[in-house]
Amino acid sequence: MHKLIVLYPEPTDRTVFEAYYRETHLPLCAKLPGVQGISFSIGIGAPGAAPFFAVFEATFADEAALGAAMSSPEGQAVEADVPNYATGGATVVTFPVERLPL
Repeated sequence: MHKLIVLYPEPTDRTVFEAYYRETHLPLCAKLPGVQGISFSIGIGAPGAAPFFAVFEATFADEAALGAAMSSPEGQAVEADVPNYATGGATVVTFPVERLPL
């Protein structure tokens, strides 16, 4: 499994970010080819109280599947959309997942 995590710092306007993110950006993300799961959190802490306002996580079968998704037309649309709502920018991290047997 391979994960894509996006960390969003505090935006200029929380309400505008959240509305756009839920109504426009997340539906684009759901169209990524090969995406196996999506989770996110918005409003992680009070303004100035946390290093990030929101976090997004998507899982893919492997690194190749993530690469194919992001280079697809749908992936290009997701990437191009980020400046439309993420006024504080975004930090993207990808990595292979290891599991700890319990």
